[in-house]
Amino acid sequence: MTAADLDEFDRFRPQRLEPIKAFRAFGRLIRNKEDTAQVFEIMRALSGRSIGRGYNRMLKTMEGGRQAFLREELAHKLDDPVWLARFKPGTVGAAYRDFRTARGFTAEGLAEEARKIGPAVDAQHPVIWYSRRLRDVHDIWHVLTGYETDALGEACVVAFSYAQTRNLGFAFIGWGAAREIQREAPSVPARRAVWQAYRNGKAARWLPGLDYEALFARPLEEARERLNIRPADVYGAIPVETRLALKLRA
Repeated sequence: MTAADLDEFDRFRPQRLEPIKAFRAFGRLIRNKEDTAQVFEIMRALSGRSIGRGYNRMLKTMEGGRQAFLREELAHKLDDPVWLARFKPGTVGAAYRDFRTARGFTAEGLAEEARKIGPAVDAQHPVIWYSRRLRDVHDIWHVLTGYETDALGEACVVAFSYAQTRNLGFAFIGWGAAREIQREAPSVPARRAVWQAYRNGKAARWLPGLDYEALFARPLEEARERLNIRPADVYGAIPVETRLALKLRA
C-alpha cells in the first residue's frame, strides 16, 4: 500500500461514528432509491468497530476461520455462470441464480457502487476482505430470509443484517426506511415487519462465517431450518401489489 492508499484505508474504516454524514447520505437515498452508493456511504459513516469485531468473531469458529484463511472473493464465484449452473433446482444456489437472473443483478455491479465511496474497498487487507464478504452476501441473505427487493423488503433484510453484524449503518437504514414507509402508507405494518426481521436475525445462526459454496448445494428449506431462519410472517402477509407500490419519498 502507498501512503495515499493508507490514507484512504483510514477513511474507509473510521473508528468514530459520523451521524451527520449518514443523515445526509440517507436524504440522498430517499430522493433516489437507486443511488446504492449512498447505502455504502451510510455504512462507512456508522460502521465504527463492527467490521473488525466481526472479522475477529469469524476467526473464533472452525468454519469461519477456514474461510478467513482461504480468503476467497465471493463476488467472483457469484458472477461465474458455470459455477452457478451446477446447483440443482430447489437448492440455495438455484434460488440465488433465479433471484439474480430475474432482476439482472450481478455481484460486480454492487461492487462498482461500493467503489464510488473510495478505492480502499478493494484493498488487500483481511478486515476489508471481510467487509467485501458482507457486501457480497447481501443478495444471498435476501434469498435465505425470503425478503424481496421492494423498499420494505430491503429495509427488512438490512434490519436482519444489523442483528447479524451489529453495524449501526444497517439499523439506521432499516429503521429510517420503515419510518418513511409508515408515513407514506400508515396501514402497512412497516415497523412491525422490520422489528420482526431484526428478531429473526438475532435468532438465526451467525451467517457471515459460513461456507457458502457448501450452503448453495443444500435444499433451501433445509438450509433455513439448519440456520434457524424464521419465516418473515409480517412482511409476507402484506400483498405483493401493496409492497411494490411503496416508494420512499423525500
